[in-house]
Amino acid sequence: MKAAAVFSDNMVLQRERYVRIFGTCTNNEKVITVSVPELLISVRAIIKNGRWEALLPPMTECSKCTLEIACGAIRKVFRNVAIGEVWLAGGQSNMEFELRNDKNGVRELVSCGEEDVRYYYTPKCAMPEELEEAEKNTGWSLPSADNSAAWSAAGYYFAKELSRRLGVTVGIIGCNWGGTSASAWMSRDYLEQDSRIRPYVEDYDKAVKGKSRKKMIAEYDEYAAYQEGWEQRVAACYAEKPDIEWPDLLAECGVNRYPGPMGIKNPMRPCGLYETMVSRIAPYTLRGVLWYQGESDDHRPQTYYALMKALIENWRRDWKDDELPFLMVQLPMFRYKDDPDTKSWALIREAQEKIFRTVKNTGLAVCLDCGEFNNIHPTDKEPIGHRLYLQAMSEIYSQMSRSESLPPMYDGFEIRGSAMLIHLANVGKGLGGKDEHCLEGFELAGSDGKFYPAQARVALPYIELSCDKVKAPAAARFKWTNYADVGLFGVNGLPLAPFRTYTD
Repeated sequence: MKAAAVFSDNMVLQRERYVRIFGTCTNNEKVITVSVPELLISVRAIIKNGRWEALLPPMTECSKCTLEIACGAIRKVFRNVAIGEVWLAGGQSNMEFELRNDKNGVRELVSCGEEDVRYYYTPKCAMPEELEEAEKNTGWSLPSADNSAAWSAAGYYFAKELSRRLGVTVGIIGCNWGGTSASAWMSRDYLEQDSRIRPYVEDYDKAVKGKSRKKMIAEYDEYAAYQEGWEQRVAACYAEKPDIEWPDLLAECGVNRYPGPMGIKNPMRPCGLYETMVSRIAPYTLRGVLWYQGESDDHRPQTYYALMKALIENWRRDWKDDELPFLMVQLPMFRYKDDPDTKSWALIREAQEKIFRTVKNTGLAVCLDCGEFNNIHPTDKEPIGHRLYLQAMSEIYSQMSRSESLPPMYDGFEIRGSAMLIHLANVGKGLGGKDEHCLEGFELAGSDGKFYPAQARVALPYIELSCDKVKAPAAARFKWTNYADVGLFGVNGLPLAPFRTYTD
């Protein structure tokens, strides 16, 4: 009898919900019991096909107790267990971004030991063969300067604020990997069932067709060795020439071959991390999921809505929770200096807002102002954690109104003569700007679809748009770009969300 690796000393169990405890066993093990002695709780597990699962009844918060699993003479005791709130921090590099690298990380690491938060880092494994060894050295950790350094910064800030507000222990399960498409975190059946997102697996199948397992591993190992040397050359080059342009960098250091050849060892492959990471922690009982991802799907922005909708359905099935909350970070402003403005991130942001508007139990942390030009990894993650916290307070815990947790958002339009009135929801007591340029970023187009910068005038609950070049406006958009300065905010300090009044 063995419990899943996500169960360890110092773990946090979700309060006020039925809690699943699970693991693996042999066919000879017939009776497994799970108990919380301090609460006089003891239940018998269901055993099927080499797996066992027990369902503990809802428990109130508790700062310290034990969890015992017994099978015949075998008895495993987990100590210093807390019952509080559990959230999963998923996505790619901006969720993975470690607290030690955060803008205020040094400050936080000095004092984090005082916070009632805990963390489980899901081992990053590209192949199933790596799992057993990796999980030997994993477990829930308590906050300290050493332990918390590698925690998700966004997840930590969220947990810190949530714990202080609710007065309970908050546990974060980090399950993220930089550079990953949402397709890496999903099962094949969910990708295949929708023609809009099926190309993710079709492209993979085409890339590996006719290749043996041995060949795929050899190809990836050769790539990994090359890429390690390339990254060392790049680091040395930047140290010597910090302002070097990208084309010149490549000329000196060689081709960047990331993300490498597709195959069973490439962690970026569709369904790969679903197999090696998600499957290892589901269905650990959660309050909800924090999701910061989308950057690596900007090559297919038109299908991101379908992709995320399928991922949410997939995870809700695996967690056996049809209402599992998902709180998403809307992508901030970003563009590399040498890249054209493809507006792909604008489409990703639109898809994320559409998920919020159409899929139950979701939240949207609008973070348009939290990006950095030419830096895909903004270093200040405290606002990200805070805005996820605001969404949790209003959408999940019902302890805050949307006027506090959401920015002003587009809510329709009307034409008045040669002007267009943009209707705003959640505008509250008004709008505020950082400077005289705060009303920039609005555009108008006529029936020809050609957009021009528009003059904007605030007349709450509207914004009136006009343009000398557009006498009969037919469409409008705001900050419809990968990167621009952000200066228009609600009185709650949250930026007016980007929008367009039309669809392609």
